[in-house]
Amino acid sequence: MTLSLSDFSHPALAERLKQLIPLEAVACRAATIRHAGRGRFGLAWAAGVSQASDPKAVSSDHNEMTNRITETKAIRLGISTCLLGEEVRHDGGHKRDPFLMETLSDLVEWVPICPEVELGLGTPREPIHLVRDTSAPDGVRLTSVKTDIDLSSKMRRFSRQRVRALALERLSGFVLKRGSPSCGMERVKVWSGPGPAARNGRGLFAAELMRQYPNLPVEEEGRLHDPGLRENFFDRIFMYGRLRRLLSRRWTIGTLVTFHAEHKFVLMAHSLPRYRELGRLVADAKTIPRAELARRYEDELMEAMRTRATRRRHTNVLMHAMGHLKKYLDGETRKDLLEVTEDYRLGHVPRIVPITLIRHHARRLDISYLLQQVYLNPRPKELMLRNHV
Repeated sequence: MTLSLSDFSHPALAERLKQLIPLEAVACRAATIRHAGRGRFGLAWAAGVSQASDPKAVSSDHNEMTNRITETKAIRLGISTCLLGEEVRHDGGHKRDPFLMETLSDLVEWVPICPEVELGLGTPREPIHLVRDTSAPDGVRLTSVKTDIDLSSKMRRFSRQRVRALALERLSGFVLKRGSPSCGMERVKVWSGPGPAARNGRGLFAAELMRQYPNLPVEEEGRLHDPGLRENFFDRIFMYGRLRRLLSRRWTIGTLVTFHAEHKFVLMAHSLPRYRELGRLVADAKTIPRAELARRYEDELMEAMRTRATRRRHTNVLMHAMGHLKKYLDGETRKDLLEVTEDYRLGHVPRIVPITLIRHHARRLDISYLLQQVYLNPRPKELMLRNHV
């Protein structure tokens, strides 16, 4: 779908974009801008700028859009079943999370798991908890609260098998139930004697999940209410999904080099030192066995993505991108780009505004280095998810 700038619901931003981009050159796809108060905007904008007067450009733009939608049509995330509103809790209830159900459900495909029900404990059932035992694996046992039945071995055996089977599900991430003795990612209560429980445990299923897939993006539903943690989780699930698609095919050193180059700006926004370390690894790729290279690249890439991108680092990336345009632009256009980037730095407009303007000029000037950057070409579902950060 192609929209004109007059279709945008906030007149001030629409007018600003009209000033910066010639109207006849705009082909914005599935664009929606809505006011979010105090001069800031929430944005779900799968946007790109093409030369609409050129039929070949429009056709190329359409094909590019089709490829991107195909690539991200199924963002598959594992999830603790109770968070979807299913009545699988020990008391027969649920822990339905409105954000996950009402916002993300339209954008992702959930793969639900309830370790306790799948283990055969039934619903309702006696509650279970973690108990400190230094002789047990990980220093804890899983027992029923009232009858003190030890379920540790059964749960660990089930978790190993169930998590191993997840390899077939092509997951890009997992959302776990906070505080659960089976699914809790961190700070789960561990009981030891008559005193208060220590919040330093991890659910047995969650522990196995994170052991077998240490690079899989994992979060708890409570932490996703923090905008910074939520944005970082989204960044990680998209990066992990893209890398797994690459490594699941007949990849070569050449395709890995291309992948690394295309994600330069993304990595710079998270950790410039980590990006440089990955660059050295890729440079030595011919001297490293193939399986080791894939493992090390994935490990270091996902470690870099755990560092949260900041507004300051994003601004630096935008300025870096503009550096590749400045010699081709007149003074007034450069000034406009700098003003919009400063508006982003101050939090007045979303990041997609300077990204769209930079991408417009990169396409108009055919600067391939910029056009290949994933950072400047976000996929539709990425943009829709980021609207909820």
